[in-house]
Amino acid sequence: MARGRTETVLVTRFDDGRSRRVPDDLIVEEPLEIRLDDHLVTTTMRTPGNDFELAAGLCFDDGLLAGAPVATVRYCGTGSAVETAFNVVSVETGGVAPVPTPRLSTTTSSCGLCGSASLAELAERLDALAPSEPIALDILAKVPARVRAAQGLFDATGAVHAAAAFAPDGEPMVVLEDIGRHNAVDKVVGRLLLDGALPAERLGLFVSGRASFEIVQKAWAAGFGTVIAVSAPSALAVATARAANIWLVGFAREGRFNVYAPEDAR
Repeated sequence: MARGRTETVLVTRFDDGRSRRVPDDLIVEEPLEIRLDDHLVTTTMRTPGNDFELAAGLCFDDGLLAGAPVATVRYCGTGSAVETAFNVVSVETGGVAPVPTPRLSTTTSSCGLCGSASLAELAERLDALAPSEPIALDILAKVPARVRAAQGLFDATGAVHAAAAFAPDGEPMVVLEDIGRHNAVDKVVGRLLLDGALPAERLGLFVSGRASFEIVQKAWAAGFGTVIAVSAPSALAVATARAANIWLVGFAREGRFNVYAPEDAR
């Protein structure tokens, strides 16, 4: 299906002392209800498109599958797909996955775990990754520009984040966009999950925003050995990356970046 939707509206543009009416493309944002074996997980605000990847990736990243394989992903679950406006997706494991505890509030497009887990709790669920062969620093420096070239929705609207899985040579393999940076990561992880490409041991994860704790924990769950962010990481994100044996790179812009993890990176 389409990677996202835009809506064109007329706006008044003020420029150089003049105003004029011009069309402007806006990104569409709608709620998506995610269900696991028809049990409610959450409702999240997202950019329509790659909804199956988003639902599967969120269930995987949050540990809700508990190792259960995904049998199918489908629209509806509470009615026909048309009746629910393609805004309800159910991830199906045939009842193998544990019944999820639903989140009590809507997940916003900027929200990850929303305080539902700490680093200590995460470490109980996930083992530290085996130390991976570091990707060459000169290759990492080129990744942001390579991903930027594939951000079609951002070019059209200027209002979405991107996440990408990239190969050791820096080539983007999956680039997906969403109004929420956490959603964009879930979409990438979901695509890899549905393709049978997890854990992503030899791949890196790029995010177009900051590297929060939630972003790093999603990378950890998916097995990424490297995370690159355009903006800064949080202190908890750095601590999480170091605990997970993930190379964490921040402020990756114009061929420059900082390496925050591992602690003794050279």
